[in-house]
Amino acid sequence: MLNLKQLYLILCFLAVTQTAFPQLGFSHEVGVIAGPVEFRSDYGVRFSEKTNLGNSGYGIGIVHYINFAYRADCNCYTTDTYFNDHFKLRNEISYNKSKLEHLGKWVAASNTTTDADKLRAHSGYAENFDIGTQIEYFPRSIRDFQGFAYKYAPFISLGVHYTYSTPSVETTYGDRDVLNANNFYSDWDPGSVDAKATGDWSMVASVGVRYKLNKLSDLMLDLRWQYYFNDWIDGLNHQLESNKYNDWLLWLNVGYIYYLD
Repeated sequence: MLNLKQLYLILCFLAVTQTAFPQLGFSHEVGVIAGPVEFRSDYGVRFSEKTNLGNSGYGIGIVHYINFAYRADCNCYTTDTYFNDHFKLRNEISYNKSKLEHLGKWVAASNTTTDADKLRAHSGYAENFDIGTQIEYFPRSIRDFQGFAYKYAPFISLGVHYTYSTPSVETTYGDRDVLNANNFYSDWDPGSVDAKATGDWSMVASVGVRYKLNKLSDLMLDLRWQYYFNDWIDGLNHQLESNKYNDWLLWLNVGYIYYLD
């Protein structure tokens, strides 16, 4: 069940951040992001590209930036410090959903075992709502980028998100009861399949680039790696040797960013 206290604390933090920084005169940017998601879970074979490409979906989000290089209250640049000219704070609310299946050699048509049938019958969805903050570092000057000294501004970022997950699981094997362990792979421990909603933290890192469209808008391309501090994001947590890592994803998103003047 969603930990409302933790979510409330995050919302309070974002609210305080967005009310405190305007008092200091920093400017703001807002935008939307969307793109394909590749979900790495306990479905299929961990390092199989067929699994990784097959278990994919999409993500969408709304982003808000605090721009330390420019003052909104006077339409002027801030004090020229390295931090102000190379860092931005990014707040985000996003959603992603991926369809999950067992793919690869264990479910090949030539495999006619009972366990292969159980794996082929098992599918689900990973569905996540995220809210969090990242710090973005721009190696090139933000002031120069805003002044059209160059069109491209690469960046890297690191942050923490709170993720509320609502996975779903189904099987077409046996009596189709997802609570019946006999309908799933025989080597999994009972209770390895559980589609309950869960909330936990995740770490986000990304690399990307902005392209300057005009004075008040940019296009953004961003490749994200997100690691969850929980292995139930996909509704599956079997204890086999192949289950060494928590769930994680890759998200390639395109965004449109607008500067609030």
